[in-house]
Amino acid sequence: MKIFKNQWSNIIIIVIILAMIIPQTRKPIQIFVNKVISFAPSVNDEEDRVKIADYNWVLENNRGKRVEFSQFENEVVIVNFWATWCPPCIAEMPSFQELYEDYQDKVSFLFVSGEQHETIENYMKRKRFTLPSYKMLTKAPEPMDGRTLPTTYVISKDGSIVVDKVGAADWNSEGFRETLDELIAE
Repeated sequence: MKIFKNQWSNIIIIVIILAMIIPQTRKPIQIFVNKVISFAPSVNDEEDRVKIADYNWVLENNRGKRVEFSQFENEVVIVNFWATWCPPCIAEMPSFQELYEDYQDKVSFLFVSGEQHETIENYMKRKRFTLPSYKMLTKAPEPMDGRTLPTTYVISKDGSIVVDKVGAADWNSEGFRETLDELIAE
């Protein structure tokens, strides 16, 4: 019994390592950890904001319809690159859903994935999300780069990137909502 008393921290570490090795427990643990450590995204300083190169980007919505990114010019746009297999992406989706429910008529939301539409639709139905999903048909305009998942860009009406966040964030925070309200009012 004395051996176990002195080794509790080692036993806990071993259990955590084993839980992370087993695929069935690894993903839920990663999602939980990402939710716990997610904070509101930070806004780029005005002098550090870059504009997107152009609006020449073609997407396909979940119904197979071609969508030109240029139709979102002069609007506030949130572009999120994500995947259904990505734990940080999954962790931030509930906060996006809450934000979307309140801002869908004021802000354009584009959830872009390289996965098949059927995979995305099944995930959205299972989680009861109503987020609009897209697939890229052409390369995203510079400097947007969705190679690291999740990556989110918030674009102002003049095409400036106000937020460029790599990793999970709490998108439904009061601070981010204030930022969106300011962008909408511009």
